Amino acid sequence: MVDRSSPAPPAADAAGHPPPPDWQGAWAFTFPPVEASVPQARHAVRDLLRRRGAPLTGDRLHGLLLVLTELVTNVVRHAALLTPAIGVEVAVDARWVWLRVEDGHPYRPHALAASPERHRTGGRGLLLVQATAQEAGGSCGVRAAGGGGKVVWAVLPLDGVAGGPPPPGP
Repeated sequence: MVDRSSPAPPAADAAGHPPPPDWQGAWAFTFPPVEASVPQARHAVRDLLRRRGAPLTGDRLHGLLLVLTELVTNVVRHAALLTPAIGVEVAVDARWVWLRVEDGHPYRPHALAASPERHRTGGRGLLLVQATAQEAGGSCGVRAAGGGGKVVWAVLPLDGVAGGPPPPGP
């Protein structure tokens, strides 16, 4: 795992505004595309958000970590051959927590609808990600990444902030 955290913010900006809270910022990690990276990514993000004091209740944090687990697992299972490293980025601002997972595979997944006729248990990870994000008041999506790969992202609101529509994707 490689942590590419942003530096600590200054004491105040040029206009004298106080610095953002410690929980605001952006942090990036890389993991090899192997099964062991799934719990490593989950623990790294959980520990980071707890250490920084991000305003996330147990349920919201659990939902975010569920999303992360699904996205990293999808890379390991479906994109590992074309992905030298899984990129995980966490960004927190005053209202939202962003999660982005990047891989090197060009295929853009779509959420599969749950259907009683389908007997397979797999293939619904992105549907779970979508439902978890929407239930929390956020959203998710997929976009192209540099080098031909993709970024699958999710944004969830922080706890205790005013409602409103989720911001558009990155």
